[in-house]
Amino acid sequence: MREVVGVTAWQLYTDFEMEIMMKKILVVGLGSISRRHIKNIKKIYEDVQIDILRHSASSEDDGLGRSVYSYDDLDDHYDAVFITNPTTMHIDTLSRLSDKSDAFFVEKPLRPFGTKADAIYELPKDKVYYVACPLRYTSIVQYLKENIAWDDVYSLRAISSSYLPDWRPGTDYSKCYSARKELGGGVAADLIHEWDYISYLIGRPERVHTVTKKLSDLDIDVEDIALYIGEYADKLVEVHLDYIGRKPVRNLYIFAKEDTIYCDFMASKVAYLKADKVIEFGQERDDYQIAELRHFFDIADGKIVNDSTIYEADRLMTQLEEGS
Repeated sequence: MREVVGVTAWQLYTDFEMEIMMKKILVVGLGSISRRHIKNIKKIYEDVQIDILRHSASSEDDGLGRSVYSYDDLDDHYDAVFITNPTTMHIDTLSRLSDKSDAFFVEKPLRPFGTKADAIYELPKDKVYYVACPLRYTSIVQYLKENIAWDDVYSLRAISSSYLPDWRPGTDYSKCYSARKELGGGVAADLIHEWDYISYLIGRPERVHTVTKKLSDLDIDVEDIALYIGEYADKLVEVHLDYIGRKPVRNLYIFAKEDTIYCDFMASKVAYLKADKVIEFGQERDDYQIAELRHFFDIADGKIVNDSTIYEADRLMTQLEEGS
């Protein structure tokens, strides 16, 4: 049986209405994800001022916002600050801009593996510090959150596999942050999304066994494969992350008491293999990216509680590093 569900994650979160109030946003850094955020913010807010804090000018930023090249030239206050610069700079940027807003959106990962995050505990405690977790807002994860009896699940197996040189067409992959240790790259931190949505669904594991290696001939100085086994009181979780898969794969198997459930994030579908039931969501990436932005702005406006704090993000990374 094939069931086509014409509801995107965006609509699962909230019915879309363009907000009419004025918003003033600061975006730090201008890479592919910040460009996507800027375009999607403009779909949410009819009246928005966007400043972009950058190191140098580029013709590619035309029409996205007002470029600013010095901290001294920033406005006194912004409704939200988006920190989308290299991972190694996230925490320092948070500290430097802590007086510029009451709400901060920090791109994942929070920090490189093997570094400390002590400075986040010195930030003002009365502000919002949200760490990006977009896969939570896919139709798949939202469906699983509402429909799976997790007490009846024995094991999960997640994989995210793709070929790093294909990630950013037209750019030199060896120079991007993903490929360079000094920029905070490496597949373990870069693809931490899998552990984030698993933790969102069933909590953090009691123990984690981790193996990371650099095995390919890619021109990178970081690990290109990471394997994990997570132990819970009543289930086991396997996670496979890599930069070397020539065909992109992002899926999740759920081994439950009554069925095996296969989730394909690339095709946006959930399949019950024994029951022969397939649910297709028909979703585009911007749908769940916009759902997350709206969720963040609701947090910033005090409508809901922050459910992805920098502190929880740091605890998850520490657990994956230390295996406890």
